[in-house]
Amino acid sequence: MRKAYASAGLTCVVTKAAMMSVWLTSMTILPAWAELSPLPVQPALDQAIEQYIRSHPEVIVQAVQSWEVKRQAEEKARVMQAIATHQKELLGDPASPVSGNAEGSVTVIEFFDYRCGYCKRVAGTVTQLQKDEPGVRVVYKDFPILGEASVFAARAALAAQGQGKHQAFHEAMLASENELTKEEVFVIAERVGLDGKKLEADMDAPEWQRALDRNSDLARQLGISGTPGFVVGSELYSGALDLTSLKGLVVRARTTH
Repeated sequence: MRKAYASAGLTCVVTKAAMMSVWLTSMTILPAWAELSPLPVQPALDQAIEQYIRSHPEVIVQAVQSWEVKRQAEEKARVMQAIATHQKELLGDPASPVSGNAEGSVTVIEFFDYRCGYCKRVAGTVTQLQKDEPGVRVVYKDFPILGEASVFAARAALAAQGQGKHQAFHEAMLASENELTKEEVFVIAERVGLDGKKLEADMDAPEWQRALDRNSDLARQLGISGTPGFVVGSELYSGALDLTSLKGLVVRARTTH
C-alpha cells in the first residue's frame, strides 16, 4: 500500500529551478540600455523574463525534467549508501524472521504490514520465489503502519517464532480475507498449530516492540514510507512486484555481488 506524496514543496522547488533557467537564458535578450542605465532594471528584467517564457514555454518543461532526473539520481545514491551503512541491521537482526535458504547467496528483505492489500497480493509471489530459487534467503521486516491491529498482528507473528511456527502463521495471516482483529489472529494461530495461550503470553515480551521500533527506524533511514518495500542487493524497490520482476532482481543482485 503505497502512500501518495504532497506536491506543495515540490512545486516550490521546481518553480525556483525553472525560473533560474529562464532567467539565465533571458539575460541574453535584455535591451542594451539595461546594462548601462544607473536606474533600477527590475521591471525590465521581469518583463523580459515573462516575454521569454511566453515565447518559449518549453524551457519550463525542460527545467522541470532536468531537475527531476537530478533529484532521482541523488535519492538513488542516498538510498544505496544507506543500505550499505545498515547491512548489519538489514541482514542480521536476530528478531527478524528468516525463510528460504539460510545460507543463500542472495537475500531478499521485505518490509510489510499484515493488513496491507498489496502485501497480501505479493505474498504468494515471495513464497513461490523461494520454491523456484533455492539460493534465495528471505528476511521479513514487520513494518506495521496501518494502525494498532497491524501492530498486534506483527507482535503475534514475531512471538510465533518461539513455537517454530512463524512461516505458516505468516503466510496464513497474509492469505486471510478477514479483518485481522485480535480474535481472528488467534483463530489463525490455532489453525496453524500454535498454542494460543502461550502465544498471547509470549507477545508481551518487550523484545518484540523493540524489534518493531528498529524496523521503523530502518525504514525511515532508507526512505520507506509504504508497504511492501523490498531491498535486494544494493537497491530498494517499492510496490507489489510480480514473480518475473522479483526473479530479475535476484539475478541482478547475484551477478553484481
